[in-house]
Amino acid sequence: MDLPVPVDILAPPVGAAAVPDSQGLNLYRADPWAGRLAALYLPPDLFAHLAPHLDRMGALAGGELDRLAGEADRNPPVLHPRTRRGEDAARVDYHPAYRAMERIAFADYGLAAMSHRGGVLGWPAPMPPAAKYALTMLFVQAEFGLCCPLSMTDSLARTLRKFGDPALVARVLPAVTATDLDALSQGAMFMTEQGAGSDIAATAVMAAPAADGSWRLTGDKWFCSNPDAGMAMVLARREGGAPGLRGVSLFLLPRDLPDGTRNAYRIVRLKSKLGTRSMASGEIRLEGATAWLVGDPEAGFRQMADMVNNSRLSNGMRAAGMMRRATTEALFVAHRRVAFGRRLVTMPLMRRQLLKLLVPTEQARSMVFQAAEALRRADAGERDAYALVRILTPLLKFRACRDARKVTGDAMEVRGGCGYIEEWADPRLVRDSHLGSIWEGTSNIVALDVLRAAQREGSLPVLRDHIQGLAGNGGEVPGLLPALDRAVALAEQAQADPALARQAASALYHLASAAAMAWEAQRMGDADRALLARLVLRHRVAVRDPLAAAPEEAVPDSLLPDPGALAA
Repeated sequence: MDLPVPVDILAPPVGAAAVPDSQGLNLYRADPWAGRLAALYLPPDLFAHLAPHLDRMGALAGGELDRLAGEADRNPPVLHPRTRRGEDAARVDYHPAYRAMERIAFADYGLAAMSHRGGVLGWPAPMPPAAKYALTMLFVQAEFGLCCPLSMTDSLARTLRKFGDPALVARVLPAVTATDLDALSQGAMFMTEQGAGSDIAATAVMAAPAADGSWRLTGDKWFCSNPDAGMAMVLARREGGAPGLRGVSLFLLPRDLPDGTRNAYRIVRLKSKLGTRSMASGEIRLEGATAWLVGDPEAGFRQMADMVNNSRLSNGMRAAGMMRRATTEALFVAHRRVAFGRRLVTMPLMRRQLLKLLVPTEQARSMVFQAAEALRRADAGERDAYALVRILTPLLKFRACRDARKVTGDAMEVRGGCGYIEEWADPRLVRDSHLGSIWEGTSNIVALDVLRAAQREGSLPVLRDHIQGLAGNGGEVPGLLPALDRAVALAEQAQADPALARQAASALYHLASAAAMAWEAQRMGDADRALLARLVLRHRVAVRDPLAAAPEEAVPDSLLPDPGALAA
């Protein structure tokens, strides 16, 4: 006789029906915290205005934008170095899918312009950083490569406004912040040389003054993303200038001269990259190219650092977005894939794996919003806000970008063999995730920048006060404040022993993110987010015996929701 089938045993789907596919999923609706955190960090009227735009971006990111990103990734840009007549007039051809994504990012949403002028998305004033990052965190869940030109265009506009001559700003800024693609000049920054990566003092490209007040740049730049951008910030050494960093100045390099002719530099070749294949990165040869001095000639690196720091914050935001996409995909699969008669999400090891994706993902998102709010306050001139954003930025760039490499890889594993196939988003996420911990400073350089912020800006006590303030306003987590005292002491010790820089940076990041998540949980009445804050302390800060069978805190189903059900 037939035995009864236990009620908890599921018959597995057969064939294609057994392979979960999230194509078309609205990534805004599928994310339980996307709207709630945006509402927490944005003014109520601005959030109400942006809510439909966030929803539409979520639909694009899980649908058409994701399709375009895959097409552009498979069809990278092509350099045509000369015309058919033999003229050195380099042209980069992009796939139509990349051009379509440019229209969404620069024109439809104005992501590079919204921090600098009113009128974007129908809002009358410039929007705070949190608005830009809330939208871009959705965009990057589909497409990472284009976010580099987006960030550089936004950052160039910011640096030019802060340090540029008013006449230069008036002439250039409208084109850099345009949302009409025909009028837009995208931005770039050309710093790296073969012998001058993070060591800017080794810059060898030379700048000679011209009779008309401009400068002529000569030499090679080794790694130039968005190499055919309309405007680029460039570091070069002034002829006759002081040795070291004081002799390096910041210049604005136009692709086309005011009379419409092409400037005197060439794109020598494009790089064949592991990831961000949709976007061009190349090598530039400057052959007496015309450029304009920006700001104090002896403060070139300090001024460029403003642009770099803004790009580093964007790198951290992109890492957070990619981790969120990877986690959403893993949850979607786990709720639908049936093995051994059970859904994966019900299995203890899988629940633990999903939780290990979720914790760093949400840490990064909280730190993005904390840094965005600090940046808003710093730009408004609030006391200590600059010192805070100055240390939050390298903390985020250091830890979140490293976490993204692991989270995207582990999420690929949840999908199994399909996750290794290029038809799915997982391989692109894994490849792109490795960029964040290299560009705009490797992990060692950025960890040392945390110490530099502490030494030069007095950022460490400001960060400690900020974390204590979060804890005192609902962000207290058991064990957080004693651990904070030890982390600050470790960071102080690291200033004398830089070999401790990475350890100290990780500790400060984990404690700041735990306090932020607990504060958010209290403000939103969210027990799941409060649990995540406790898990940060337990799994990423507290000392644990790797051989002890320590009991785990129960994981409620609400912490691992089905993205498909949320988006329905």
